[in-house]
Amino acid sequence: MSIKCGIVGAAGFAGIELVRVALRHPEFELVAVTSNELAGTPVAKEYPCFTGATDLAFSRHDDPVLDQCDVVFLAVPHTAAMAMAPRIVDRGGVVVDLSADFRLKDPAVYERWYKAPHTQTELLKRAAFGLPELFPDDLIAAAQQRKEGKGAVVGCAGCYPTATTLAAAPAVRLGLVDDKAPIVVDAISGVTGAGKKATARTHFCFANENLEAYGVATHRHTPEIEQILGVSDRLVFTPHLAPLNRGLLSTVNLPLAAGATRDATKIVESYKEFYRDSAFVTVLDAGVMPKTSSVVGTNCAHIGLAVNERVGMLIAVGAIDNLCKGAANQAVQCANIVFGLPEDLGLDKVAVPV
Repeated sequence: MSIKCGIVGAAGFAGIELVRVALRHPEFELVAVTSNELAGTPVAKEYPCFTGATDLAFSRHDDPVLDQCDVVFLAVPHTAAMAMAPRIVDRGGVVVDLSADFRLKDPAVYERWYKAPHTQTELLKRAAFGLPELFPDDLIAAAQQRKEGKGAVVGCAGCYPTATTLAAAPAVRLGLVDDKAPIVVDAISGVTGAGKKATARTHFCFANENLEAYGVATHRHTPEIEQILGVSDRLVFTPHLAPLNRGLLSTVNLPLAAGATRDATKIVESYKEFYRDSAFVTVLDAGVMPKTSSVVGTNCAHIGLAVNERVGMLIAVGAIDNLCKGAANQAVQCANIVFGLPEDLGLDKVAVPV
């Protein structure tokens, strides 16, 4: 099988990570990489790590070659994907969207948090949610649509929601969490999560030797995490920026329900059973906490668990690479499933050790 793929927005951090993965994928033929700003520039000139690996040059977002692609990855800002996806889906192609446009199932919630109307509500209803470990049936349905010759769209989960919900979802779904108490999340991301364009927050001189909270009580990933966990209006989510290139650590404080076990070893066993068939999620032994360095460059997620018996709180910690499991590699994992391939095909599981 040769699957022709294109990447729109390939010059950004998530987009260029997609290029790296797609070029090494045994079933993908990468035929188009777009960037309006860098149109005509060889990929290897902008990113010298690709020297000798590809002769592709960036083209514009309206490159007609995209019309020949079986799958198009959209690594574009929100609202841009809504404008591009319908044409691809209507001709029977598969769209894997890394933006927020097809994540939130309620258009009113999207409009409230993103300050823009959702213009593709019918396509939104069809969209599969791209978090394979927690929503496998969505991707199976998208795969069936493709087999029937129909187009399909996948709205990939965001980076913070991925790390947070992989850590928290088993406890919520197993009934261990108090269904009325707030859930408090403190998460830390590397600077690549803020995008390629430097700002006053992400410029080296300001980001280096600095740690700060941002988007406090207002971050747009809040409703997505609530949607995944089914905990409407109970999430206190505070993201932080750390002086790292990549990596994301999310610490989730989950109030235990009355009668739920306080035995961390038993909870770990429950988590390991929950993720028994997962190719990428590893649940660490009780008391062992994950490190971002252990997953950098991979599609893996490591989860650590501990119980604060004194206050009846489960602390679940998730570590991912924000550009990989939080964006590009997860998009490829979703595409693998939709095209009937092994979900781990072409994806790394071992991080660089030092």
